Amino acid sequence: MPDYRRAYIPGGAIFLTLVTFNRRPVFAEADNVKRLRQAAAAVKAEMPFDITAAVVLPDHIHFVWTLPQGDDDYSKRVGRLKVLFTRSLKGSCALPQDVCISRQRQRESDVWQRRFWEHTIRDEADWVGHINYLHYNPVKHGLVKCPHQWEFSSFQRFVRDGFYREDWGCQCEGNEAAFKFEGEGLMAVE
Repeated sequence: MPDYRRAYIPGGAIFLTLVTFNRRPVFAEADNVKRLRQAAAAVKAEMPFDITAAVVLPDHIHFVWTLPQGDDDYSKRVGRLKVLFTRSLKGSCALPQDVCISRQRQRESDVWQRRFWEHTIRDEADWVGHINYLHYNPVKHGLVKCPHQWEFSSFQRFVRDGFYREDWGCQCEGNEAAFKFEGEGLMAVE
């Protein structure tokens, strides 16, 4: 069995990616996005943390979470979020008959991929790059032409807070967004 190692930094900021089972577009339904928000609020009430940024796409989610000082257990929060969201579906995504023995043994449904991807944010430039990547992701996947057009994102909050201009990454009216990738992050080219 593979030995998955994760970095746990108390009070750290973590970039997370959670993917649906077989990339099913579970979050194409607005009601499921609402269920996800309710599950996240319940997890935050049980185990406080800050959802610094988020984007929900049809088949995956990106988050940047900031944990409280002295707390490094984002894995427990991710697990709890997955459980609460899955339970909120009330059997609408029951385990199919053709699921592998391993998933049956783990009592896994057909809602989420088994694991999740994480990256511990190292510094401010890394944080900015991941925030940009997260907010530009709906454009990258061809869902919209501009970040401001995607409803299920923290982009508008970042605009209100002065982090972005409304037209950041925008390709409306013939604009061209100029970006370069550095590692997993997306940096604007000035």
